[in-house]
Amino acid sequence: MQILNNISLKPFNTFGIDVKAKKFVTISSVAELQAVLKTFKNEKKLILGGGSNMLLTKDIESLVIHLDIKGTAVLEEDASHVLVKAYAGENWHEFVLWCIAHDFGGVENLSLIPGKVGAVPIQNIGAYGVEIKDVLISCEAINIETGNIKSFSNNDCNFSYRESVFKQDLKNKYVVISVTLKLTKNKHNIKIGYGAIASQLETNGITTPGIKDVSEAVISIRQSKLPDPKDIGNSGSFFKNPIISISKYQALLNNFPTMPNYPVSNEGVKVPAGWLIEHAGFKGKTMGNYGVHKNQALVLVNYGGAKGEDIFNLAKLIQLTVKRLFDIEIEMEVNVLN
Repeated sequence: MQILNNISLKPFNTFGIDVKAKKFVTISSVAELQAVLKTFKNEKKLILGGGSNMLLTKDIESLVIHLDIKGTAVLEEDASHVLVKAYAGENWHEFVLWCIAHDFGGVENLSLIPGKVGAVPIQNIGAYGVEIKDVLISCEAINIETGNIKSFSNNDCNFSYRESVFKQDLKNKYVVISVTLKLTKNKHNIKIGYGAIASQLETNGITTPGIKDVSEAVISIRQSKLPDPKDIGNSGSFFKNPIISISKYQALLNNFPTMPNYPVSNEGVKVPAGWLIEHAGFKGKTMGNYGVHKNQALVLVNYGGAKGEDIFNLAKLIQLTVKRLFDIEIEMEVNVLN
């Protein structure tokens, strides 16, 4: 464990924004994390995992703690289910592939989501009809103030759409260090009704899909729509899909008859933010070295050398335009540090 000074964070965020951390440390064990939290008890801290859900807009004056705690293990199993524990520093997609290789089902729809395991419960990550809350039994987190480890049950996490207690009441108070998931060993619950999974399976010639087939279909879809951060800086979906009342949606259909929706309750529907942004004229829009991706309007991109502040200002312009055209507010999913 070594404290480094004036380190560029460009390699540590998927947007590829080149800002500096005044102090930086990489943590590879729970004991190291507790020691750092104790040593720097009175200093501000920024916890950094895969840097896949953040936009950095300026140099970081606080201590940046890069979580690299690794480990995956089967805790217990029976004839139908298995409990798997993964630590915060594990790459999420690699963990999904590990589960599939062991025929553990439940996370295949979440393939190719960027980032580390530690961010999973914070964001309540989701894709193609599945959210992490569907399989998470518990997670462990360290209290930043005391250094004590606490276990949070699924209910304790207070999950909702892309939200959890760690983004609300306990924001900046805990560091997630591990998750425990309950996955299926057989009779997998195959979910192919959301998005283009079914048509991709048909293209792949699959009629009775298993979890590996679903994962491969999801990977193909995501790769066709989303740029690889190694090639083009981005943070995946920048905005949440807004949920509006059915009455408001029906009124909007008068002017926008092709507006899609996904029912979420008897009173509300989810409208794809990507559709709103595209029909506001932003899909494929470039502003020098940054802009909106040509294949997916939800994705803001850094073509190289862009400032985080520029991308943030573009995001705000998109929000204002969508509000003006549709009277719908879209929230940023990405955590902006400004």
